[in-house]
Amino acid sequence: MTLLTYQRALEKEIERTTYGEQPIELYEPIRYLMALGGKRIRPALTLIGASLWTDQWESFLKPALAVEVFHNFTLMHDDIMDEAPLRRGQPTVHQKWNTNTAILSGDVMLVAAYDLLTDVPDAVFKTAVQRFNRTAAEVCEGQQLDMNFAKLDSVTVEEYIDMIRLKTSVLLGFALELGGILVQAPTHDIQALYSIGISMGLGFQLRDDVLDVYGDPEKFGKQVGGDILENKKTWLMIQALQKGRNTPYGVELEKWLATNNQSNEKVQAVTTIFTELGIKDLAEAQIDAYFASARESIAQLNVLEERKKPLLDLVDMLHQRDK
Repeated sequence: MTLLTYQRALEKEIERTTYGEQPIELYEPIRYLMALGGKRIRPALTLIGASLWTDQWESFLKPALAVEVFHNFTLMHDDIMDEAPLRRGQPTVHQKWNTNTAILSGDVMLVAAYDLLTDVPDAVFKTAVQRFNRTAAEVCEGQQLDMNFAKLDSVTVEEYIDMIRLKTSVLLGFALELGGILVQAPTHDIQALYSIGISMGLGFQLRDDVLDVYGDPEKFGKQVGGDILENKKTWLMIQALQKGRNTPYGVELEKWLATNNQSNEKVQAVTTIFTELGIKDLAEAQIDAYFASARESIAQLNVLEERKKPLLDLVDMLHQRDK
């Protein structure tokens, strides 16, 4: 079984899933956003998690899709908050329609996610919904912390890691955990699945931070250096401010942060400071550590080794991605 197998099954499920018909202005944005694609990593994790114990993973397509619909709901609302013009290279919903429509369509998406989750087996329904609810709240907590950071003079590495754990990692952790819940796997294995997803999510987000600075614009799919132009408090920026304190590099970095310069000159200058301070190497080492932790936890799962391959392959893909 490969990731592509799960992705194809999910795309077919998305194509045949309906959210409502009228008024068309409410439901068309949902169909539009869900059709924009993406790798479907989160719902694939649910199916991969279930596949560790069963070959009947296709019976869990709807609960897996619940995770993807919820994820896209957060994207629709995040785009409004960020005033983002594009999503996956296409106009965002609030740009294509309007902000009020995007808010309301997003609300319906959350309802749709719960509706899809009702396909969970009765024996584990309460557990699945409780874990979904906790995860959904944590994602919102992470988004609020991210917005709070924009107003703070300084943020610690520990605070940043906690924010991305909530905003990004907990949904990957829940997605994988849900697969174990659906097949009623042993409790310790379900807990291990969650930990694996958390480690993958942290590595995934730090990889995003690195690619935003050092990625190939043609592969990355968005403006390289965007975080630098926004003075965003990423892991790289926080580390550079700490390691550059009381050095010429730190003085120059603070100078750039104090300006509203939106030129490529600023991106190049700050990138050079990161490189000279060894921040990229530090980030790569931390990314390696997170994915190594995921692999170690996978090794401890009490299932046949051949069943672990799709999950290990996905860990490798996310670890090495360049876009």
